[in-house]
Amino acid sequence: MQHQPNIVIVGGGAGGMEIATKLGHKVGRKGKARVTLVDCADSHVWKPLLHEVATGALDVGIDALDYRSHAAAHGYHFQQGAMTDIDRQARQIVLAPLFNDKGMELLPARRIDFDYLVIAIGSIANDFHIPGVREHCEFLDSTAEALAIRKRLLNKFMRYARQEKLDERIKIAVVGAGATGVEMSAEMHHAVAQLQGFGYQITPEMLEVTLIEADSRILPKVEKPQISESVTRELLALGINVMTDTRITKVDTKGLTTSDGTEIPADMVIWSTGIKAPDFLQQIGGLETNRINQIVVQQNMQTTLDPHIFAIGDCAACPQPDGSFVPPRGQSARQMALMTADNIILMLKGQAPKHEYLYKDLGSLVNLSRFHTVGNLMSFIGGGVLVEGKIARFVYTSLYRRHLIELHGVVKGTLLMLAKGIGRIIHPHMKLH
Repeated sequence: MQHQPNIVIVGGGAGGMEIATKLGHKVGRKGKARVTLVDCADSHVWKPLLHEVATGALDVGIDALDYRSHAAAHGYHFQQGAMTDIDRQARQIVLAPLFNDKGMELLPARRIDFDYLVIAIGSIANDFHIPGVREHCEFLDSTAEALAIRKRLLNKFMRYARQEKLDERIKIAVVGAGATGVEMSAEMHHAVAQLQGFGYQITPEMLEVTLIEADSRILPKVEKPQISESVTRELLALGINVMTDTRITKVDTKGLTTSDGTEIPADMVIWSTGIKAPDFLQQIGGLETNRINQIVVQQNMQTTLDPHIFAIGDCAACPQPDGSFVPPRGQSARQMALMTADNIILMLKGQAPKHEYLYKDLGSLVNLSRFHTVGNLMSFIGGGVLVEGKIARFVYTSLYRRHLIELHGVVKGTLLMLAKGIGRIIHPHMKLH
């Protein structure tokens, strides 16, 4: 009997889901290969929406995509667990034991064979080794962390449920004014407005949000300064404190300390500045990594030391012809995923992986909850086109719709969008538990 190649994808984010779905359709269903997706969680939530999970604006029970059911419908398999090692000689990955919330072992440590391995585990916030960050800050790198933030926020607001008043405002600091930090800051003000409808005696004035950025302007990675200026005006109009040129040197239980010694009091600190790949990538498989733990790959996404191992998305350092590296963007992860699937299909046929990834900036969009949406489209063509308001909001929501269609197909994806839209009308606008 002929050996059926094993394709293993580690990481069920947008990139991992795209490649698992495409390979499931192209080779899994046809019995040309066994495709397996591995992830720590049991369901997928689109990462750009995690700030909505954190404030309760998005209900994970409705919007999360179950890996097992999706795998069964799309020609691939799913294994839940955390990868702890890569045995390149045996062509296996090692998964840690899986425990429930009471510490009971559900699954033992396992090994999964692979002929082709795709690492798509994304990135986490970079603490830059600043004292106190890991101990005292909240992060927004996963659904579990977003849910933890929501619980802490609601616990703080709960003191108003019995019509009590606090002597001081609730102080929340968001460090890092990239898209995540900016959108999170605005979403918290929207959450306050929604909570008023649930019997909470709370007004936006009771919430003090401070957005802190080390660069000279917010959204420093967005090329057009007009976007940064527009977003800054909207944030200030909401009453959000915007601090630029501010570097944090310490975090403790009282708040933050800046490089000039200024203390910023905070009841909660949300850390969303910088990215790095998870630290364990430097210790597994003997693969080449850079200073922020990204796996170094060639332009066809093969790792430099093993042609049967690929890395895509934020955890990959992919060089470009001009000497730069592909930026950590959702659009690049998706494009890498689809191209890598094509390269693996070529290798299954005994051909060389000829496709090479060339990054084209399709633009950036920033959505400030219900307040404002602004962005730049088709940046690679003459600097792009500036859009804001309803047009920008339509394009922003279209990105998620496209993600659903690519994972489910046109018919089911469209039906899911309609169902989610109806659900948001029927169900409460906030998830409180």
